[in-house]
Amino acid sequence: MHRTSRRLLGGLLALGVTVGVSACGGDAATEGTAPAAEGGWQFTDDLGNTVELDAAPERVAGLNDVVSSLWNYGVEPVATFGQTSTADDVAFEGKDLSDVEIVGESYGQIDLEQLAAAAPDVIVTSVYPTDSEGTIDETQPLYGFESLEQQEQVAEIAPIIAIAWKGSAADVIDRTAELAGALGADPEGREVVRAREEFEAASAALTEAAAGGVTVLPVAAYADEGFYMAKAQDEPSLRMYADLGVRFVDPGGEGYYWETASWENVPQHPSDVLLYSLRGAMTPEEMATQPTYGLLPAVQAGQVHPWKYIGMDYVAQAAYMEELAGWLADAEDVTP
Repeated sequence: MHRTSRRLLGGLLALGVTVGVSACGGDAATEGTAPAAEGGWQFTDDLGNTVELDAAPERVAGLNDVVSSLWNYGVEPVATFGQTSTADDVAFEGKDLSDVEIVGESYGQIDLEQLAAAAPDVIVTSVYPTDSEGTIDETQPLYGFESLEQQEQVAEIAPIIAIAWKGSAADVIDRTAELAGALGADPEGREVVRAREEFEAASAALTEAAAGGVTVLPVAAYADEGFYMAKAQDEPSLRMYADLGVRFVDPGGEGYYWETASWENVPQHPSDVLLYSLRGAMTPEEMATQPTYGLLPAVQAGQVHPWKYIGMDYVAQAAYMEELAGWLADAEDVTP
C-alpha cells in the first residue's frame, strides 16, 4: 500500500471448534488452533505462521483494529497501538481504557519500551493484500509497523499473529472470532450469542434498506489530493455490504482499493449517498471549502454520513450496519 493507503487504513461457529483442529497442512485461514505438545497452545495465522506457547496466552496486545474486535468478545487487551488515538477511534467508544497501555497513536509510531513493559504473551495485527486477487507480499511489514525492522523488534517482545483483511468481511469476522475463541472467548456465552443475533438482524435490515436502490460512494478526501474513492470489492466491510445488496458506485480505474479524482473532477462521480472517512481525512465542513464539493447531488440533498473504519466482529459490524441501513432507508434517489 502506498503512503496514503496506509494513512487511511486504517464466526461464532468457528469459536466452538478452535480447540482440536489440526494446524498442520491445509489453508492457513482454516487451520485455527490446536493443542501443542504436552498440553500447550498454538495458533496458525493467515500467513501460515504457527505461534506455539506453553499455555494459552492471557495478555494480548496489538493493533487497535484487531484488539477492539477481540475486546468485543471479552478478550481485553493490555496494550494497543494504531494510526489514530484511541480517543478518536470509534472502535473504542464505551470502553474503559484505564487499564490499557496506549503505546502508539499514529501509524508506525510504537513505544517499544512501553509495549515491552506491558508484558504481552502475543501481539495481534492485520495484513492487507496488494491486489484484488488477495496477494499478500511478505516482503512488506504487517499493518501497523513502519518497517520490517520495527516488526522484528516487536516480535522480540512477543510472537505476532496476523489476520488477513481481505475478501469479504463475513470471512474475516469468522477468522477473528476463531482467534477470540483461541484466546478464551466463550462461544456459548450470552453476550456472544446475542451479538450474532444482532448481526443477523442488522444484515437483514441493511438488505431491506438497500432494496431502495440508492447509490453510495465512500471517500477519503484531502485538500491537496482530492477524493480517494473506495472500491467496494477490495474493502472487506464494503464488499460484505455489497453482498447484502448495497449499491456502491464503481469509481473505475485499474488500481487496487482506491481510485482518485482531483477536486475539479469530483462532480464526475455523483452518488445518492456520500460516506466520508473518519480516519485522518477531511470533514464535511472542510470539504465544503472546495467549490466542487457542493455540486455533488448527495451533498445538496444532505445525504452525507460518516464512513466508520470498524473492527471485524459481530458487535461493531452490527452497530454500523444498523446506522447505514437507517441512512439508506431515509435517502432519496437524487442522481441524474
